[in-house]
Amino acid sequence: MDARRVSLTRYNERTKQYLEVLRDIDLQVFEGELVTIVGPSGCGKTTFLNAVDGLVKLTAGRILVDGSQINGPGPDRAFVFQNDCLFPWRTVLRNVTYGLELQGRLPAHEMKQRGQNIIELVGLQGFAEHYPHELSGGMRQRVNIARALVMEPKLLLLDEPFAALDAQTREFMQVELLKILARAKTTALFITHQINEAVILSNRVAVFSARPARIKEIIKVDLPSTRALSLKHEAGFVEIEKHIWRLIEEEAVRPDMLAEA
Repeated sequence: MDARRVSLTRYNERTKQYLEVLRDIDLQVFEGELVTIVGPSGCGKTTFLNAVDGLVKLTAGRILVDGSQINGPGPDRAFVFQNDCLFPWRTVLRNVTYGLELQGRLPAHEMKQRGQNIIELVGLQGFAEHYPHELSGGMRQRVNIARALVMEPKLLLLDEPFAALDAQTREFMQVELLKILARAKTTALFITHQINEAVILSNRVAVFSARPARIKEIIKVDLPSTRALSLKHEAGFVEIEKHIWRLIEEEAVRPDMLAEA
């Protein structure tokens, strides 16, 4: 993904005012990378992710995926939301293959096989015929990720996918996500409010400023490529985490932001 001088201004019909959300954002995500976006609450992280997915129209700039300019949603991108949003009346397999059914490009046996393969890839062997209510929160989010990966996107967009999970499950899912993406060879753009989550997951972390969002700094996470939860206690990890917190704190205490609060 290649975002160049991306800006976005919204008009509020109720207040009759324009709100500048994004300003001149340049961000690249290279093949095989996981890049995380962090920043103050309300700075425009999700808006930017929606722009990458083609759900909102830019005021200026452009976003390319695999060299093609984004003008709307497309099969080269898949979105994973905070809540799993699974259909309770469909099995795991039929939830995973739902997007393929809508496309109607593959015969039923190929859809089923691809769905089974992805279910195994995310570690849910034996659960294809279970229903969402029979799964734990972490398992449902694996189904959610599988539903996106089955579409074979060039770019996976994840908007706080672990926020609804309990703390322990969230920790384990961070490492599991890295394993899943490595097996699927998928490029990803991830949003989180948890700074240690950003560090453990990412090749690079993009820190957004307060609104209107700009790139304040992009930090390379120079840590072992094989990540484990124990890494969070090591000095190098803690230093990166502290540095990102300082950058966000600088934005959160800006006089204009305090005035809005």
